[in-house]
Amino acid sequence: MAFGRTFSLFSAFAMIPTLSAPAMAQDGGALFKQRCMMCHSVTPGAKPGMGPNLASVGGRAAASTDFKYSPALKASKLKWDTATLDKFLSGPGKLVPGTRMVISVPDAKQRAALVAYLATLKK
Repeated sequence: MAFGRTFSLFSAFAMIPTLSAPAMAQDGGALFKQRCMMCHSVTPGAKPGMGPNLASVGGRAAASTDFKYSPALKASKLKWDTATLDKFLSGPGKLVPGTRMVISVPDAKQRAALVAYLATLKK
């Protein structure tokens, strides 16, 4: 009987549609405005604020823009690909001890949406 409930519950979750990439990026844009925009700009050429400008962040080397990065991030040799952005946002200080970024995004779906949004930012 418990198996039947578990199976039914699993079946219900399996039928939930997943968001398309454009929809996920749109949700990520809304999250970015709520949670990130107070520190980060995404306008190409804009001066950085409390955090670096994230225009064209996808694929670039960490600490590679005109911003005063922490020595830890400068030494990290990270490249901002999807997996690294996800891991960094889940716990910046865990991935790069000594980073000045202290805000994390513990929810995996929200991180995925934010990363999808960041991937859309071009120069």
